[in-house]
Amino acid sequence: MAETAGRPVVVIGAGPVGLAAAAHLLERGLDPLVLEAGAGAGAAVRAWGHTRLFSPWRYDVDDAAVRLLRRHGWTAPDPAVLPTGAELVAHYLAPLSALLAPHLRTSTRVLAVSRAGLDRTRTAGRERAPFLVRVRRPDGTVEDLLAAAVLDASGTWGRRNPLGRAGLPALGEAEAADRITAPLPDISGRDRDRFAGRRVLVVGGGHSAANALLELGELARREPGTRIGWALRSAGVTRAYGGQERDELAARGALGTRLRLLVASGAVEVHTSFGITGFASADDGLTVRAETPGGPRELTVDVLVPATGFRPDLTMLSELRLELDPAVEAPRRLGPLIDPEFHSCGTVPPHGERLLAHPEPGFYVVGMKSYGRAPTFLMATGYEQVRSVAAALAGDRAAADDVRLELPETGVCATDLGGSCDPPERGSTPRPGSERPGATDTGRPAGACCPGAEPLDAGPAPAPVPAPCR
Repeated sequence: MAETAGRPVVVIGAGPVGLAAAAHLLERGLDPLVLEAGAGAGAAVRAWGHTRLFSPWRYDVDDAAVRLLRRHGWTAPDPAVLPTGAELVAHYLAPLSALLAPHLRTSTRVLAVSRAGLDRTRTAGRERAPFLVRVRRPDGTVEDLLAAAVLDASGTWGRRNPLGRAGLPALGEAEAADRITAPLPDISGRDRDRFAGRRVLVVGGGHSAANALLELGELARREPGTRIGWALRSAGVTRAYGGQERDELAARGALGTRLRLLVASGAVEVHTSFGITGFASADDGLTVRAETPGGPRELTVDVLVPATGFRPDLTMLSELRLELDPAVEAPRRLGPLIDPEFHSCGTVPPHGERLLAHPEPGFYVVGMKSYGRAPTFLMATGYEQVRSVAAALAGDRAAADDVRLELPETGVCATDLGGSCDPPERGSTPRPGSERPGATDTGRPAGACCPGAEPLDAGPAPAPVPAPCR
Protein backbone atom coordinates (compact mmCIF):
# COMPACT_ATOMS: atom_id res chain seq x y z
CA MET A 1 0.00 0.00 0.00
CA ALA A 2 2.94 2.34 0.57
CA GLU A 3 3.51 2.66 -3.15
CA THR A 4 -0.02 4.05 -3.71
CA ALA A 5 -0.31 6.10 -0.51
CA GLY A 6 -0.93 9.75 -1.25
CA ARG A 7 -1.76 9.07 -4.88
CA PRO A 8 -5.05 10.38 -6.31
CA VAL A 9 -7.89 8.26 -7.60
CA VAL A 10 -8.02 9.09 -11.30
CA VAL A 11 -11.47 9.40 -12.86
CA ILE A 12 -11.50 9.40 -16.66
CA GLY A 13 -14.28 11.60 -18.00
CA ALA A 14 -16.10 14.62 -16.54
CA GLY A 15 -19.60 13.64 -17.56
CA PRO A 16 -22.46 13.12 -15.09
CA VAL A 17 -21.07 9.82 -13.74
CA GLY A 18 -17.44 10.96 -13.63
CA LEU A 19 -18.28 14.10 -11.65
CA ALA A 20 -20.53 12.07 -9.34
CA ALA A 21 -17.60 9.72 -8.73
CA ALA A 22 -15.44 12.68 -7.71
CA ALA A 23 -18.13 13.90 -5.28
CA HIS A 24 -18.41 10.47 -3.64
CA LEU A 25 -14.64 10.09 -3.40
CA LEU A 26 -14.35 13.47 -1.69
CA GLU A 27 -17.04 12.52 0.83
CA ARG A 28 -14.99 9.41 1.59
CA GLY A 29 -11.85 11.45 2.27
CA LEU A 30 -10.14 10.33 -0.95
CA ASP A 31 -8.43 12.59 -3.49
CA PRO A 32 -10.02 12.45 -6.96
CA LEU A 33 -8.36 13.68 -10.13
CA VAL A 34 -10.82 13.94 -13.02
CA LEU A 35 -9.31 13.94 -16.51
CA GLU A 36 -11.57 15.25 -19.28
CA ALA A 37 -10.64 15.20 -22.96
CA GLY A 38 -13.06 17.99 -23.82
CA ALA A 39 -12.73 21.69 -23.16
CA GLY A 40 -15.17 21.50 -20.25
CA ALA A 41 -17.26 19.15 -18.17
CA GLY A 42 -20.08 17.38 -19.94
CA ALA A 43 -18.50 17.61 -23.38
CA ALA A 44 -20.50 14.66 -24.72
CA VAL A 45 -23.72 16.01 -23.21
CA ARG A 46 -23.09 19.35 -24.90
CA ALA A 47 -22.93 17.53 -28.24
CA TRP A 48 -26.60 16.56 -27.85
CA GLY A 49 -27.57 19.65 -25.87
CA HIS A 50 -30.64 20.30 -28.05
CA THR A 51 -32.14 16.95 -27.03
CA ARG A 52 -34.54 16.57 -24.11
CA LEU A 53 -34.08 13.65 -21.75
CA PHE A 54 -36.99 11.32 -21.08
CA SER A 55 -36.08 11.11 -17.39
CA PRO A 56 -36.96 14.04 -15.10
CA TRP A 57 -34.44 15.83 -12.91
CA ARG A 58 -34.99 13.52 -9.93
CA TYR A 59 -33.29 10.70 -11.88
CA ASP A 60 -30.58 12.90 -13.42
CA VAL A 61 -28.66 14.14 -10.36
CA ASP A 62 -26.45 12.27 -7.90
CA ASP A 63 -26.96 12.45 -4.13
CA ALA A 64 -23.34 13.23 -3.22
CA ALA A 65 -23.13 15.84 -5.97
CA VAL A 66 -26.34 17.46 -4.70
CA ARG A 67 -25.00 17.56 -1.15
CA LEU A 68 -21.85 19.30 -2.37
CA LEU A 69 -23.80 21.78 -4.47
CA ARG A 70 -26.27 22.63 -1.70
CA ARG A 71 -23.46 23.44 0.70
CA HIS A 72 -22.59 26.23 -1.71
CA GLY A 73 -26.09 27.65 -2.17
CA TRP A 74 -27.25 25.68 -5.21
CA THR A 75 -30.99 25.55 -5.85
CA ALA A 76 -32.19 22.27 -7.29
CA PRO A 77 -34.39 22.32 -10.40
CA ASP A 78 -37.97 21.08 -10.18
CA PRO A 79 -37.53 17.29 -9.84
CA ALA A 80 -40.46 16.59 -12.18
CA VAL A 81 -39.16 18.68 -15.11
CA LEU A 82 -37.39 17.08 -18.06
CA PRO A 83 -34.15 18.94 -18.90
CA THR A 84 -32.42 19.18 -22.24
CA GLY A 85 -28.78 18.23 -22.44
CA ALA A 86 -27.87 21.92 -22.46
CA GLU A 87 -29.92 22.49 -19.31
CA LEU A 88 -28.30 19.49 -17.62
CA VAL A 89 -24.92 21.12 -18.26
CA ALA A 90 -25.93 24.67 -17.35
CA HIS A 91 -27.86 23.92 -14.16
CA TYR A 92 -25.98 20.89 -12.84
CA LEU A 93 -22.72 19.83 -14.49
CA ALA A 94 -21.24 23.33 -14.89
CA PRO A 95 -21.75 24.43 -11.26
CA LEU A 96 -20.65 21.00 -10.04
CA SER A 97 -17.47 21.10 -12.12
CA ALA A 98 -16.73 24.60 -10.82
CA LEU A 99 -16.77 23.29 -7.26
CA LEU A 100 -14.59 20.35 -8.32
CA ALA A 101 -12.15 22.58 -10.27
CA PRO A 102 -9.15 21.82 -7.98
CA HIS A 103 -9.64 18.16 -8.88
CA LEU A 104 -10.38 18.59 -12.61
CA ARG A 105 -8.15 18.84 -15.67
CA THR A 106 -9.86 19.60 -18.97
CA SER A 107 -8.49 19.27 -22.53
CA THR A 108 -6.49 16.35 -21.16
CA ARG A 109 -6.90 13.11 -23.08
CA VAL A 110 -6.03 9.77 -21.52
CA LEU A 111 -3.94 7.73 -23.95
CA ALA A 112 -3.30 4.59 -21.91
CA VAL A 113 -3.62 3.06 -18.46
CA SER A 114 -1.15 0.52 -17.07
CA ARG A 115 0.73 -0.35 -13.88
CA ALA A 116 3.92 1.56 -13.14
CA GLY A 117 6.85 -0.57 -14.25
CA LEU A 118 4.68 -3.58 -15.14
CA ASP A 119 3.01 -4.72 -18.35
CA ARG A 120 -0.02 -7.01 -18.23
CA THR A 121 2.12 -10.18 -18.17
CA ARG A 122 3.83 -9.30 -14.86
CA THR A 123 2.19 -10.51 -11.64
CA ALA A 124 4.76 -10.07 -8.87
CA GLY A 125 4.05 -6.88 -6.93
CA ARG A 126 1.16 -5.93 -9.18
CA GLU A 127 -1.39 -5.11 -6.48
CA ARG A 128 1.10 -2.81 -4.71
CA ALA A 129 2.17 -0.91 -7.83
CA PRO A 130 0.43 2.38 -8.59
CA PHE A 131 -1.43 2.81 -11.84
CA LEU A 132 0.31 4.71 -14.61
CA VAL A 133 -2.03 6.98 -16.56
CA ARG A 134 -0.53 8.44 -19.72
CA VAL A 135 -2.18 11.66 -20.87
CA ARG A 136 -1.84 14.27 -23.58
CA ARG A 137 -1.94 17.71 -22.00
CA PRO A 138 -3.59 20.79 -23.57
CA ASP A 139 -0.25 21.93 -25.03
CA GLY A 140 0.20 18.58 -26.81
CA THR A 141 2.92 17.22 -24.57
CA VAL A 142 2.57 13.75 -23.04
CA GLU A 143 2.76 13.14 -19.29
CA ASP A 144 2.63 10.05 -17.07
CA LEU A 145 0.56 10.34 -13.89
CA LEU A 146 0.53 7.87 -11.00
CA ALA A 147 -2.73 6.87 -9.32
CA ALA A 148 -3.89 4.72 -6.42
CA ALA A 149 -6.97 3.61 -8.39
CA VAL A 150 -8.65 4.38 -11.71
CA LEU A 151 -12.33 4.73 -12.64
CA ASP A 152 -13.00 4.82 -16.38
CA ALA A 153 -16.16 6.89 -16.86
CA SER A 154 -15.29 7.98 -20.39
CA GLY A 155 -18.56 6.73 -21.90
CA THR A 156 -19.22 5.50 -25.42
CA TRP A 157 -20.45 8.62 -27.22
CA GLY A 158 -17.47 8.87 -29.56
CA ARG A 159 -17.83 5.37 -31.01
CA ARG A 160 -21.14 4.58 -32.68
CA ASN A 161 -21.93 1.11 -33.95
CA PRO A 162 -21.35 0.66 -37.69
CA LEU A 163 -24.27 0.45 -40.10
CA GLY A 164 -23.30 -2.84 -41.68
CA ARG A 165 -24.11 -6.37 -40.66
CA ALA A 166 -21.83 -8.67 -38.64
CA GLY A 167 -20.72 -5.75 -36.46
CA LEU A 168 -18.59 -4.29 -39.27
CA PRO A 169 -18.94 -1.16 -41.38
CA ALA A 170 -20.85 -1.82 -44.59
CA LEU A 171 -18.83 -1.74 -47.79
CA GLY A 172 -18.46 1.89 -48.81
CA GLU A 173 -19.56 3.23 -45.41
CA ALA A 174 -16.39 5.25 -44.86
CA GLU A 175 -16.59 6.73 -48.36
CA ALA A 176 -20.22 7.74 -47.73
CA ALA A 177 -19.36 9.75 -44.63
CA ASP A 178 -20.45 13.06 -46.15
CA ARG A 179 -23.99 11.69 -46.53
CA ILE A 180 -24.15 10.19 -43.01
CA THR A 181 -24.86 12.50 -40.09
CA ALA A 182 -23.51 12.36 -36.57
CA PRO A 183 -25.75 10.64 -34.02
CA LEU A 184 -28.61 12.83 -32.76
CA PRO A 185 -28.45 15.64 -35.32
CA ASP A 186 -30.33 18.85 -34.51
CA ILE A 187 -32.98 18.36 -37.19
CA SER A 188 -35.21 21.21 -36.03
CA GLY A 189 -32.37 23.62 -35.33
CA ARG A 190 -28.86 24.14 -36.62
CA ASP A 191 -28.97 21.13 -39.00
CA ARG A 192 -32.41 21.89 -40.45
CA ASP A 193 -31.20 22.84 -43.92
CA ARG A 194 -29.53 19.47 -44.33
CA PHE A 195 -32.90 17.70 -44.06
CA ALA A 196 -35.55 20.08 -45.38
CA GLY A 197 -36.93 18.90 -48.72
CA ARG A 198 -34.56 15.89 -48.78
CA ARG A 199 -34.90 12.11 -48.84
CA VAL A 200 -33.86 11.01 -45.36
CA LEU A 201 -33.31 7.47 -44.09
CA VAL A 202 -33.16 6.79 -40.34
CA VAL A 203 -31.44 3.50 -39.46
CA GLY A 204 -32.10 1.89 -36.08
CA GLY A 205 -34.93 1.02 -33.74
CA GLY A 206 -34.10 2.67 -30.41
CA HIS A 207 -34.90 6.00 -28.84
CA SER A 208 -32.50 7.96 -31.02
CA ALA A 209 -34.33 6.67 -34.08
CA ALA A 210 -37.71 7.55 -32.59
CA ASN A 211 -36.54 11.03 -31.75
CA ALA A 212 -35.17 11.63 -35.26
CA LEU A 213 -38.30 10.28 -36.95
CA LEU A 214 -40.60 12.52 -34.92
CA GLU A 215 -38.50 15.60 -35.65
CA LEU A 216 -38.47 14.70 -39.34
CA GLY A 217 -42.24 14.24 -39.26
CA GLU A 218 -42.64 17.76 -37.91
CA LEU A 219 -40.23 19.09 -40.51
CA ALA A 220 -42.11 17.32 -43.32
CA ARG A 221 -45.31 19.09 -42.29
CA ARG A 222 -43.55 22.41 -42.85
CA GLU A 223 -41.45 21.27 -45.81
CA PRO A 224 -43.67 18.95 -47.89
CA GLY A 225 -40.79 17.78 -50.09
CA THR A 226 -39.17 16.02 -47.13
CA ARG A 227 -39.45 12.24 -47.49
CA ILE A 228 -38.80 9.95 -44.52
CA GLY A 229 -37.62 6.34 -44.55
CA TRP A 230 -37.01 4.10 -41.55
CA ALA A 231 -34.83 1.00 -41.83
CA LEU A 232 -34.68 -1.63 -39.11
CA ARG A 233 -32.91 -4.94 -38.91
CA SER A 234 -35.81 -6.44 -36.92
CA ALA A 235 -38.84 -8.01 -38.60
CA GLY A 236 -41.33 -5.55 -37.12
CA VAL A 237 -41.67 -2.15 -35.45
CA THR A 238 -43.91 -2.96 -32.48
CA ARG A 239 -41.14 -3.21 -29.89
CA ALA A 240 -39.67 0.06 -31.11
CA TYR A 241 -42.77 1.77 -29.71
CA GLY A 242 -41.76 0.75 -26.18
CA GLY A 243 -44.18 0.60 -23.25
CA GLN A 244 -46.30 3.58 -24.34
CA GLU A 245 -49.00 4.09 -21.66
CA ARG A 246 -47.44 1.33 -19.49
CA ASP A 247 -44.19 3.24 -19.11
CA GLU A 248 -43.76 4.92 -15.72
CA LEU A 249 -41.74 7.67 -17.41
CA ALA A 250 -44.57 9.54 -19.11
CA ALA A 251 -42.36 11.24 -21.68
CA ARG A 252 -40.73 8.00 -22.76
CA GLY A 253 -44.11 6.31 -23.11
CA ALA A 254 -45.50 9.29 -25.02
CA LEU A 255 -42.63 9.09 -27.47
CA GLY A 256 -43.58 5.55 -28.45
CA THR A 257 -47.22 6.53 -28.87
CA ARG A 258 -46.36 9.52 -31.06
CA LEU A 259 -44.06 7.40 -33.20
CA ARG A 260 -46.77 4.76 -33.70
CA LEU A 261 -49.24 7.44 -34.81
CA LEU A 262 -46.70 8.98 -37.18
CA VAL A 263 -46.06 5.63 -38.86
CA ALA A 264 -49.79 4.90 -39.03
CA SER A 265 -50.32 8.22 -40.81
CA GLY A 266 -48.21 7.04 -43.74
CA ALA A 267 -45.63 9.79 -43.29
CA VAL A 268 -42.84 7.23 -42.83
CA GLU A 269 -41.87 4.49 -45.27
CA VAL A 270 -40.81 1.54 -43.11
CA HIS A 271 -38.25 -1.05 -44.23
CA THR A 272 -38.05 -4.01 -41.84
CA SER A 273 -35.64 -6.97 -41.94
CA PHE A 274 -33.27 -4.56 -43.69
CA GLY A 275 -29.63 -5.68 -43.35
CA ILE A 276 -27.36 -3.06 -44.89
CA THR A 277 -24.56 -4.53 -46.99
CA GLY A 278 -23.09 -1.52 -48.80
CA PHE A 279 -23.22 2.08 -49.94
CA ALA A 280 -22.51 3.85 -53.23
CA SER A 281 -22.29 7.63 -53.43
CA ALA A 282 -23.22 9.58 -56.55
CA ASP A 283 -24.18 13.13 -57.45
CA ASP A 284 -27.88 12.31 -57.17
CA GLY A 285 -27.66 10.74 -53.71
CA LEU A 286 -26.52 7.80 -51.64
CA THR A 287 -27.52 4.30 -52.69
CA VAL A 288 -28.09 2.04 -49.69
CA ARG A 289 -27.84 -1.67 -50.50
CA ALA A 290 -29.39 -4.30 -48.25
CA GLU A 291 -30.35 -7.93 -47.96
CA THR A 292 -34.00 -8.56 -47.13
CA PRO A 293 -36.17 -11.70 -46.93
CA GLY A 294 -37.37 -10.85 -50.45
CA GLY A 295 -33.85 -10.56 -51.82
CA PRO A 296 -31.42 -7.67 -52.41
CA ARG A 297 -32.85 -4.13 -52.24
CA GLU A 298 -31.58 -0.64 -52.94
CA LEU A 299 -32.76 2.72 -51.64
CA THR A 300 -31.49 6.08 -52.83
CA VAL A 301 -31.48 8.86 -50.25
CA ASP A 302 -29.90 12.26 -49.76
CA VAL A 303 -28.91 11.86 -46.13
CA LEU A 304 -28.78 9.00 -43.62
CA VAL A 305 -29.20 9.32 -39.84
CA PRO A 306 -27.41 6.52 -37.92
CA ALA A 307 -29.28 5.54 -34.75
CA THR A 308 -27.43 2.29 -34.20
CA GLY A 309 -26.20 2.72 -30.65
CA PHE A 310 -22.65 2.79 -29.36
CA ARG A 311 -19.85 0.51 -28.25
CA PRO A 312 -16.91 1.03 -25.87
CA ASP A 313 -13.39 1.93 -26.98
CA LEU A 314 -11.10 -0.30 -24.92
CA THR A 315 -7.86 0.57 -26.71
CA MET A 316 -6.38 2.62 -23.87
CA LEU A 317 -6.93 -0.28 -21.44
CA SER A 318 -4.93 -2.89 -23.36
CA GLU A 319 -2.20 -3.21 -20.67
CA LEU A 320 -4.68 -3.92 -17.88
CA ARG A 321 -6.02 -7.29 -16.84
CA LEU A 322 -9.68 -7.00 -17.67
CA GLU A 323 -12.34 -9.67 -17.40
CA LEU A 324 -15.00 -8.78 -19.94
CA ASP A 325 -18.16 -10.51 -21.00
CA PRO A 326 -17.47 -11.96 -24.46
CA ALA A 327 -20.78 -10.79 -25.88
CA VAL A 328 -21.44 -7.26 -24.62
CA GLU A 329 -17.94 -6.22 -23.42
CA ALA A 330 -19.20 -5.38 -19.94
CA PRO A 331 -17.53 -6.65 -16.75
CA ARG A 332 -17.90 -10.43 -16.82
CA ARG A 333 -20.24 -10.75 -13.84
CA LEU A 334 -22.47 -7.92 -15.07
CA GLY A 335 -22.69 -9.02 -18.70
CA PRO A 336 -25.23 -11.86 -18.35
CA LEU A 337 -27.59 -9.57 -16.45
CA ILE A 338 -27.73 -6.93 -19.18
CA ASP A 339 -27.17 -8.91 -22.41
CA PRO A 340 -30.01 -7.62 -24.62
CA GLU A 341 -30.30 -10.86 -26.55
CA PHE A 342 -31.11 -12.93 -23.46
CA HIS A 343 -32.06 -10.38 -20.85
CA SER A 344 -35.72 -9.96 -19.93
CA CYS A 345 -36.68 -6.30 -19.62
CA GLY A 346 -37.55 -4.95 -16.23
CA THR A 347 -34.92 -7.11 -14.53
CA VAL A 348 -31.59 -5.24 -14.64
CA PRO A 349 -30.51 -5.38 -11.00
CA PRO A 350 -28.88 -2.55 -9.12
CA HIS A 351 -25.24 -3.44 -8.90
CA GLY A 352 -22.08 -2.19 -7.31
CA GLU A 353 -18.38 -2.72 -6.86
CA ARG A 354 -18.44 -6.53 -6.70
CA LEU A 355 -20.03 -6.92 -10.14
CA LEU A 356 -17.84 -4.19 -11.63
CA ALA A 357 -14.50 -5.50 -10.34
CA HIS A 358 -11.80 -6.83 -12.67
CA PRO A 359 -8.72 -8.98 -11.95
CA GLU A 360 -6.87 -5.62 -11.85
CA PRO A 361 -7.50 -4.48 -8.24
CA GLY A 362 -8.41 -0.81 -8.03
CA PHE A 363 -9.58 -0.47 -11.63
CA TYR A 364 -13.24 -0.08 -12.61
CA VAL A 365 -15.22 0.81 -15.70
CA VAL A 366 -18.31 2.76 -14.61
CA GLY A 367 -21.16 4.60 -16.25
CA MET A 368 -22.34 3.99 -19.79
CA LYS A 369 -19.06 2.32 -20.73
CA SER A 370 -19.62 -0.33 -18.06
CA TYR A 371 -22.61 -1.59 -20.06
CA GLY A 372 -20.42 -2.22 -23.11
CA ARG A 373 -22.72 -2.71 -26.09
CA ALA A 374 -25.91 -3.13 -24.06
CA PRO A 375 -28.42 -0.28 -24.61
CA THR A 376 -30.14 -0.34 -21.21
CA PHE A 377 -28.23 2.22 -19.12
CA LEU A 378 -29.57 5.16 -17.13
CA MET A 379 -27.55 7.83 -15.32
CA ALA A 380 -29.07 6.78 -11.99
CA THR A 381 -27.50 3.35 -12.49
CA GLY A 382 -24.09 4.96 -12.91
CA TYR A 383 -24.56 7.08 -9.79
CA GLU A 384 -25.18 3.96 -7.69
CA GLN A 385 -22.17 2.27 -9.28
CA VAL A 386 -19.75 5.03 -8.28
CA ARG A 387 -21.25 5.35 -4.79
CA SER A 388 -20.48 1.65 -4.24
CA VAL A 389 -17.01 1.83 -5.78
CA ALA A 390 -16.06 4.87 -3.68
CA ALA A 391 -17.18 3.05 -0.55
CA ALA A 392 -15.10 0.00 -1.47
CA LEU A 393 -12.00 2.12 -2.14
CA ALA A 394 -12.48 3.74 1.28
CA GLY A 395 -12.64 0.30 2.91
CA ASP A 396 -16.35 0.40 3.75
CA ARG A 397 -17.33 -3.05 2.50
CA ALA A 398 -20.81 -2.99 4.03
CA ALA A 399 -21.75 0.24 2.26
CA ALA A 400 -20.22 -0.95 -0.99
CA ASP A 401 -22.38 -4.08 -0.94
CA ASP A 402 -25.57 -2.31 0.13
CA VAL A 403 -26.68 -1.45 -3.40
CA ARG A 404 -30.14 0.03 -3.82
CA LEU A 405 -31.80 1.61 -6.83
CA GLU A 406 -35.42 2.09 -7.80
CA LEU A 407 -36.01 2.82 -11.47
CA PRO A 408 -39.29 3.42 -13.31
CA GLU A 409 -40.84 0.50 -15.16
CA THR A 410 -40.65 0.61 -18.95
CA GLY A 411 -43.63 -1.54 -19.85
CA VAL A 412 -41.87 -2.89 -22.95
CA CYS A 413 -38.32 -2.11 -23.98
CA ALA A 414 -37.39 -0.69 -27.36
CA THR A 415 -34.99 -2.33 -29.77
CA ASP A 416 -31.91 -0.91 -31.36
CA LEU A 417 -29.97 -1.96 -34.43
CA GLY A 418 -26.86 -2.23 -32.30
CA GLY A 419 -28.58 -4.45 -29.75
CA SER A 420 -31.96 -4.69 -28.10
CA CYS A 421 -33.60 -5.06 -24.75
CA ASP A 422 -36.11 -7.55 -26.06
CA PRO A 423 -37.34 -10.43 -23.92
CA PRO A 424 -35.93 -13.82 -24.88
CA GLU A 425 -37.77 -15.68 -27.58
CA ARG A 426 -40.34 -18.14 -26.25
CA GLY A 427 -38.61 -21.40 -25.44
CA SER A 428 -35.11 -19.95 -25.69
CA THR A 429 -32.44 -21.13 -23.27
CA PRO A 430 -31.42 -18.52 -20.70
CA ARG A 431 -27.83 -17.44 -20.98
CA PRO A 432 -25.61 -18.91 -18.24
CA GLY A 433 -25.25 -16.41 -15.42
CA SER A 434 -28.55 -14.68 -16.20
CA GLU A 435 -30.78 -17.05 -14.24
CA ARG A 436 -31.20 -14.65 -11.36
CA PRO A 437 -32.74 -11.51 -12.86
CA GLY A 438 -34.00 -9.30 -10.10
CA ALA A 439 -31.19 -10.21 -7.73
CA THR A 440 -28.68 -7.66 -6.57
CA ASP A 441 -25.33 -7.96 -4.86
CA THR A 442 -27.32 -8.41 -1.65
CA GLY A 443 -30.26 -10.32 -3.10
CA ARG A 444 -32.76 -7.44 -3.06
CA PRO A 445 -35.40 -7.11 -5.78
CA ALA A 446 -34.20 -5.19 -8.79
CA GLY A 447 -35.36 -2.01 -10.37
CA ALA A 448 -36.41 -1.72 -13.98
CA CYS A 449 -34.45 -2.17 -17.16
CA CYS A 450 -34.61 1.22 -18.75
CA PRO A 451 -33.34 1.82 -22.28
CA GLY A 452 -30.95 4.67 -21.77
CA ALA A 453 -27.98 4.27 -24.02
CA GLU A 454 -29.07 7.40 -25.81
CA PRO A 455 -30.76 10.61 -24.65
CA LEU A 456 -34.25 11.10 -25.93
CA ASP A 457 -36.29 14.10 -26.95
CA ALA A 458 -39.76 13.77 -25.50
CA GLY A 459 -41.11 16.56 -27.67
CA PRO A 460 -44.65 17.82 -27.24
CA ALA A 461 -46.56 14.96 -25.66
CA PRO A 462 -50.19 14.25 -26.58
CA ALA A 463 -51.09 14.16 -22.87
CA PRO A 464 -49.81 16.19 -19.91
CA VAL A 465 -46.30 15.23 -18.84
CA PRO A 466 -45.01 15.87 -15.28
CA ALA A 467 -43.55 19.40 -14.84
CA PRO A 468 -34.60 14.87 -18.63
CA CYS A 469 -26.95 9.97 -21.26
CA ARG A 470 -22.48 9.00 -22.91
